[in-house]
Amino acid sequence: MTQAPDRPAAGSDAFAADLLRGHTDTIVLGVLRRTDRYGFEVYKAIRDATGGQHEIKEATLYASFRRLARDGLVEAYWGDESQGGRRKYYRITDAGRAVYRRNVADWRATQQIINTLLDLEEGPR
Repeated sequence: MTQAPDRPAAGSDAFAADLLRGHTDTIVLGVLRRTDRYGFEVYKAIRDATGGQHEIKEATLYASFRRLARDGLVEAYWGDESQGGRRKYYRITDAGRAVYRRNVADWRATQQIINTLLDLEEGPR
């Protein structure tokens, strides 16, 4: 049985999920580099940016926040209660910005190598 051309095979869904999961911390840093946000805002920004194709589970997101805070890449603080309940916000630190830039550069270099190895780029043969 063949897979419809416009729908990826089930295995590719798992492959993509694993690849994205491995970059959760960098994705979270990327969202926070524009403005401070609370947890659900980060979740929503990721979901909306991908048109709903990728969502980070709550447990995964908060584990990422804990790792990033422990490593000094984000800081957490409590917002005021002006808009309902009190929320915990996260802000990226200078160290977090540096790690984000380095991870993006590493991703681009790796992407170029993979594209070359998979013969996806036009280039010398």
